[in-house]
Amino acid sequence: MDLPCDCMRCSRNNNIGFVATRIAGTDGVSLETMKWAEVFENDGFNCFYFAGELETPAEKSYLSKKSHFTHHEIVDIYRRSFDARHRSRSTTLKIMAVKEEIKDHLYDFINRFRVSLLVAENALTIPLNVPLGLAITEVASETGIVMIAHHHDFYWERSRFMTNAIWEYLDMAFPPHLPRIHHVVISSAGDSQLGFRKGCSSTTIPNVMDFENPPEPPDDYAADVRESFGIADDEYFILQPTRVIARKGIEHAIELVSRLGLKAKLIISHASGDEGHAYERRIQEYSAMLNVNTIFVSKMINEKRGRTKSGRKIYTLNDIYPHADLVTYPSSFEGFGNAFLEALYFRKPIVVNSYSIYSTDIKPKGFDVIEIDGFVDKNAIAKTRKVLKDPVYRQHMAEHNFETARRFYSYTVLKQKLRGVMAEISPCARYQNGNG
Repeated sequence: MDLPCDCMRCSRNNNIGFVATRIAGTDGVSLETMKWAEVFENDGFNCFYFAGELETPAEKSYLSKKSHFTHHEIVDIYRRSFDARHRSRSTTLKIMAVKEEIKDHLYDFINRFRVSLLVAENALTIPLNVPLGLAITEVASETGIVMIAHHHDFYWERSRFMTNAIWEYLDMAFPPHLPRIHHVVISSAGDSQLGFRKGCSSTTIPNVMDFENPPEPPDDYAADVRESFGIADDEYFILQPTRVIARKGIEHAIELVSRLGLKAKLIISHASGDEGHAYERRIQEYSAMLNVNTIFVSKMINEKRGRTKSGRKIYTLNDIYPHADLVTYPSSFEGFGNAFLEALYFRKPIVVNSYSIYSTDIKPKGFDVIEIDGFVDKNAIAKTRKVLKDPVYRQHMAEHNFETARRFYSYTVLKQKLRGVMAEISPCARYQNGNG
């Protein structure tokens, strides 16, 4: 392999390669990847993309189908690896064979685009694709290429990964402890846990939104969102902008809507994804039990506008948020909380459960939200009613939260943080002096 030199700013080595299971759709990892890429490119870098699913420019993309966690061979490996205490030799051989195949693609990607810095986006964090994590780790070790490992949520934070037959692989690659890898986490808890469990130091860079550039008003295409979702003029539009998985605590949103005693619809934006459909059935049953009109609209929301197979409009989340009267975000656990920032960006009031990262990293910044602590109480109900019925109060809350978020979670903050990371990993004096 023809490795580029270490200098991150010389004319032939300003190429950054993002590596992930997917860089597509509206999941948090994909969204944050593109935010990082935008900041890097505004700073003069060229960004390229390697994943099992891509919605990035074709001329900058490298598709490696087995890098996706939904590829049938990867799903088979996952099933053999988790919820088991030992694995067969055939499983080991399968993991190694797929790892080598992905490694070949990674080497080709680095050479084709003359990549001098790899950014691994959660691929060394959550072991949905074990061969991909092993492949990235071995490429880093074999080449010495500089790497940023961007960690969103670690495997030890999810109970479903704790019974497994691949502990040595988790120890080796999720994440690896190598001198040329600079670890970035999105919360103070991630920083402390990574140090405690892996002995790795890290930089904390929170998720961000472009608060310097507020969203444009809805255009004609998005003017009929409420009508498309069946929301009447005299109904409140309450948005749950998450996947349908247990840790999102959607039952709290249903209880809140039920106890408000107001005419409203609860709109859930995303499908259940990679964690099964049992919780979705539970939400449907709970909604019926509490007589809450809960609508699942995942087929009508995507990263790009378009049409469903039945001809209905597809909207983006940016199309949806401006029409919401209230955002619910009652998660029991989040790696950070993209939906929290999105609600503030669109100046919407939000109901938040006191999940750990919110309590330790976000709440101290001084946001004004409707807060619950594991259950919906009468204070949360009263404040929600006030927010919905008092437009002056609601506007004051929204402006305060927007300005607070701009101070702590803007692209400017991301740019400053990334420049700090680059100064640490690059010997280029130009960048270290802040002139990049």
